[in-house]
This record gives sequence, C-alpha cells and structure tokens, in this order.
Amino acid sequence: MPKVKKVVLAGLLLAILIVFQRFISVETQILRLSFAYVPVIITATLLGPVWGGLIGVLADILGMMLMPKASFFAGFTLNALLTGLVYGFFLYKTPSNKSYFVRLVISVLIVHVFIHLGLTTLWLSIMYKRAFMVILAGRVIANIIEIPIEIASMYAIKIFLDKPVKKYLLDDPDEE
Repeated sequence: MPKVKKVVLAGLLLAILIVFQRFISVETQILRLSFAYVPVIITATLLGPVWGGLIGVLADILGMMLMPKASFFAGFTLNALLTGLVYGFFLYKTPSNKSYFVRLVISVLIVHVFIHLGLTTLWLSIMYKRAFMVILAGRVIANIIEIPIEIASMYAIKIFLDKPVKKYLLDDPDEE
C-alpha cells in the first residue's frame, strides 16, 4: 500500500476511534463499553503493529486533549499502545480467513485478559485507591460478554471488507 494511502487511512481510522471512544460509549468509573476496538483492529490488520499502536496512543492523547473525561493517566496510553501492537502482531498480513479467525481469537483473549483485566484494573485501583480484586470482580463479567461480541463482529467486518480493501487499497490484489 502506498504511503499516502496509509497516512490517509490511518487519519480516518484515528478520527473514527476518537469519536467511538469519546462519544459513542457507555462509561462508568471502572468500566467502558464501546466499539473503539473496531478501528484499532482494522488499523492493526491493514497497516501493522506499529500503526496500530501509534493510532491507539494518538487517539488516547488527542481524545484527552480535545474532550477530557477524567484526569490523564499514562497507564491507559500504555494500554492503547500495547493493544494496537498485539492486534497488529497477530493480525497483520494474515494469509487466510481461517487463520485470521484463529489469530483474532488469540489476540482478543490476550488483550482482554492481560490488558483489560490486568493492566486496566491495576491502573483503576491505583487511580481510585480501591482494592484490585474489588474492581476486577465487576470487570470480569463485562469482559466475558465483550469477548465473543468482539470476535464475531470483527470477523464479520473482515469478511465484509476483504473485497473493497483488495480493490481500492492494495496495489497488488494478491499482496495480502
């Protein structure tokens, strides 16, 4: 994919990510439900781990600067970076839909278990000075519900976008 297309696509997905994170989400003090994973996974799938991580970091910082919802905490920026890197590492240049599905399941489980349940819960316990296990209890149920929704929706989006991506974004349709 040419660099200009990469930058334009990254900018578009960054804008969508900020809108999803800041406007189209249900949020409490310890839990956020949104579709922000969609542009992150699309970025990581199409552009790779570096772009996925960069988009996550930029969305966190720009979103905080433009529309702050709480005080800035660098741990969440680290989570955004790690999330994009994990998805990009597993999903970038996946050869077939079957292997994409397997890699998607693995990456979603890693992100939810280690980043959402592990690191995010740690950051929330530090920020709000509450016991880690107390915060974790409520977050486990939400993550159990989110995991299959995320996997099913992203696999469907991947299948839906395969032809347009090959037709309009890639120079060589057999490239990815």
